[in-house]
Amino acid sequence: MAAVFEVSAEDINDDSSSDTIVLWDSLKHMQLVVALEEEFDSYFTDEEIVRMKNYSKIIEVIKEK
Repeated sequence: MAAVFEVSAEDINDDSSSDTIVLWDSLKHMQLVVALEEEFDSYFTDEEIVRMKNYSKIIEVIKEK
């Protein structure tokens, strides 16, 4: 997330979302999804991608995989 959104890793927490990260728009969201798919050698469904609205939801979706 830090690399995609160009923020410090220390700035990312459970509340991190498009409301708290300036660069988090729809394009950056898809870039994050692609980066996560590559990192975890996984594929996310459209439903899972929509659920990934903040850091804690992203962790939740990844753990379900």
